[in-house]
Amino acid sequence: MLRRLFSTLAFVSMALSQTAQAADLTDLELRWLKGISPVVAHARQGLSLPLDVVVQPQDTAGLAPLSLGFVDGRCKLVLSMRGNAEGRRQIDAIKPDLLNATLELMAAHEVGHCRRYLDGAWYGVPAGFVAATPPDGLAPDLQRAWLDMRSTRREEAYGDLVGLAWTRERHPALYARLYAWLVAQRSAELIPGSHHDTLPWLALASDPATLSGATMFEAADRLWVRGLRD
Repeated sequence: MLRRLFSTLAFVSMALSQTAQAADLTDLELRWLKGISPVVAHARQGLSLPLDVVVQPQDTAGLAPLSLGFVDGRCKLVLSMRGNAEGRRQIDAIKPDLLNATLELMAAHEVGHCRRYLDGAWYGVPAGFVAATPPDGLAPDLQRAWLDMRSTRREEAYGDLVGLAWTRERHPALYARLYAWLVAQRSAELIPGSHHDTLPWLALASDPATLSGATMFEAADRLWVRGLRD
């Protein structure tokens, strides 16, 4: 999910294949799975990513409805819907004609995290860049929190750009509306410079032509690095 921190979920409970029995799933879970299925199929078949889809069968109140974990060298796209009103709230808040494309954008965002993890680049910066250092005078625990915030912000920005690159390729006619939706999400309750303040990178992607590349990752890389420089 876009507003929540990425977290590695070592407790994932029920891996689903494409042949999972529908009787095991709620209507809400099936709706999310239908919405994200084009991204999952492309990640698995087109990009050969080791990606599993996981639906948590227990109550998951307070968790992001859609998130990504990394377990034993495989990415886990995790749906946490049961006992979690946020899954329904998010769908109800999206305009019906944008729903599938928006769910795809969210899934592509998480697949961007998957790519970074598989590359061993999570929380890293490209060659030639030096990560910022915490302000002077912070206690050690606050220094760690500050570094985590900065690193998470970079990764969230990368995920957002991957989501927009997918949108440009698969839903070009909807790009302007989905871009506006994403900017609105990132602007809500904004704390400048915090974990989910990706607005400086989003500003670079207002024109979909800036997100061209052989893959959605290549398209995102260019703007992501540019945002690191600015």
